[in-house]
Amino acid sequence: MPKPRVFVTRIILEKGMQMIREFCDAEFWQEDLPPSREVLLERVQGMHGLLPLLTDRIDLEIMQAAGIDLKVISNHAVGYDNIDIAAATRLGIPVGNTPGILTDATADFAFSLLLSAARRITEADRYVRSGKWKTWSPALLLGADISGATLGIIGFGRIGQAVARRAEGFNMKILFHDPNHDKTVPGSIAHPVDLHTLLQQSDFISIHTPLTTETQHMIDAAAFNKMKSNAILINTARGGVVDPVALYDALKHHRIQAAALDVTEPEPLPMDSPLLELDNLIICPHIASASNSTRTRMSIMAAENLIAGLKGEKLPNCVNPEVYD
Repeated sequence: MPKPRVFVTRIILEKGMQMIREFCDAEFWQEDLPPSREVLLERVQGMHGLLPLLTDRIDLEIMQAAGIDLKVISNHAVGYDNIDIAAATRLGIPVGNTPGILTDATADFAFSLLLSAARRITEADRYVRSGKWKTWSPALLLGADISGATLGIIGFGRIGQAVARRAEGFNMKILFHDPNHDKTVPGSIAHPVDLHTLLQQSDFISIHTPLTTETQHMIDAAAFNKMKSNAILINTARGGVVDPVALYDALKHHRIQAAALDVTEPEPLPMDSPLLELDNLIICPHIASASNSTRTRMSIMAAENLIAGLKGEKLPNCVNPEVYD
């Protein structure tokens, strides 16, 4: 009996690839950059399963190009804003993701960005490497205190709550805003507040909300105007939650003190982006979950979702379970 045909849009970590190779007739996109739209439309034809990354837009046209034998889409990510879930559901195609597995790695990284921005670590590194370090100085590269400061968390799901637990160790006052968690979470010292209050009172603001029509450019010029002048913004969620034009203006004119991003809009940033001119901004290439163990477990989870769908079984992690009704 022939193996089901699948297309994987990038090379993933070996354990996941091995599982897919054993069960499937798999095509792996070998290039560093994602396949173009034209290539994707061509390569998906006749496939029984797709395993995309968050960089691949999987919409109705792509699903229809794959054909009537498409049984499953397994996203190698927690978020799934790159997939038209409504279209997949109409076509009866379950969509998988990889929740929970990257919670700690992402929370660790978000707090690393907070610490780095507060204490100006990347600025200090550039200062030394450029030959400017001549002597010790009492006023050199003064940063912000973290212990006792107020942290505002936008989005209080798994990752937001994990960041709050880390902040407790620094004796921070913790606020959060999340329409889905509007009450105090058992075991957490974080307090629910409205977004206006969070923006006004927080010394640090960390974003952990998915990208939706409601959260697109949630952090805009009006939001920056509500923040403290010494506020530091951290974003490890999705770049589109923050308006990049408003962010540049707020940093350039010191309406806030600093920002640290693991995600941007667009992604990656073009080299002529004015954001790259700013010294009070840290930008990383979407690596919050990039620990070896986390990415390995992500690859395994994505493979498990893919294989379950090909077998006609329920996906271990399905974002549209209504397809089984």
